[in-house]
Amino acid sequence: MNREEGGAPSRPVAPPASARFRTCLLGFISALTCLGCEAASPSLQLLGAQEAIAPADFAALVERISEEGGYFDTDNLISNESGYLNVVDALGRLGLEGGAYIGVGPDQNFSYIAELRPDLAFIVDVRRDNLLHHLLLKALIERASTRVEFLSALHGVRAPTEPAAWVGESIDGIVAYVDSAWAARSAGPEGTAYIAALEDSLTAEIRLLDVPLSPDDMDTIRRFHGSFVRSGPGLRFTSHGRPPRPYYPTYRQLLLETDADGDAASYLSSRDRYAVVRDLQLANRIIPVVGDLSGSHALPEMASVLEEMGLRLTAFYASNVEFYLWQARTFERWVDNLRAFSTAADAVVIRSYFPNFGRPHPSAIQGYYATQTLQPVSVLADGRFASYWEVVIRGVVPLR
Repeated sequence: MNREEGGAPSRPVAPPASARFRTCLLGFISALTCLGCEAASPSLQLLGAQEAIAPADFAALVERISEEGGYFDTDNLISNESGYLNVVDALGRLGLEGGAYIGVGPDQNFSYIAELRPDLAFIVDVRRDNLLHHLLLKALIERASTRVEFLSALHGVRAPTEPAAWVGESIDGIVAYVDSAWAARSAGPEGTAYIAALEDSLTAEIRLLDVPLSPDDMDTIRRFHGSFVRSGPGLRFTSHGRPPRPYYPTYRQLLLETDADGDAASYLSSRDRYAVVRDLQLANRIIPVVGDLSGSHALPEMASVLEEMGLRLTAFYASNVEFYLWQARTFERWVDNLRAFSTAADAVVIRSYFPNFGRPHPSAIQGYYATQTLQPVSVLADGRFASYWEVVIRGVVPLR
């Protein structure tokens, strides 16, 4: 299902010639499962490789895999990892492509997905709020054929009258437009009516996904969109119960970041990268779920789903979640869950290391508080680590 931005041809999501590309995708019907209930045996329907997963099957996968939600002390609407793109060029050199991608957190996942071009992606997070946030992003991306339309709607401003003319525009130019439109937008009845109509449209699109959502869930989705509307590209990462850190980036900063070689590399940096993500969203093949990486249900169930679909794990973006798992003494359960996946031979874990003890990472790039790293899944699956420090330095892939 190859969609275009402004009429320009996009690259296919996963090339048919890829050795890892499946000739079919399995859609799940009646796969509903609840926490504490016996898993239902799903009926499987063969789908063409570029066909969409039906909304009911998308919802069934969300329900089948998800656990009961947990808590973390951030809103996590945007990343706090300003150097999140520093691994993108290294991912390209490794030649990783296709298969399944799994990641935690908000839309930095889309930049890794744009590079890896997986056949299927799961976004897993312990907070149910993250699932709701991704449903909002999904609706925004699906309705926007161009990057400028997506970013404008995200921040509650009108897109240019001829968005197709912006197809080849740099991300710097698009951000400059949204910044200007946000600063100049009307705060009167006209502007309020536009945002209200936009939110009503998004709400209707989200409900079409068949994911069971309560009135509170819908209020949360509107609140999340309201945060982007009120703050514009200046929205900053926020934590609760602790003071803001000087390294917390704004969304504008994240959008304008580059990879380790200084090249624009986010999913909004080009029409081709955006098209990879949008095609997957339109095909319902980016699936947000609720789960703990060290939990007993979500990841094991996800591994079963991928096995049933004949897909191997290519990359797992874990952010710095392992730091908290190590502290909670549940790190080994996470490694056990990872071992349950069938993985590509060159599969990697994408990790973010924060110098929690004042100890910089050997791969640290000047100007960034956190260090993004790549580690072969095979190294982590070995599982014999004496310390968290050993976890984050063993076998890491050079970024340059």
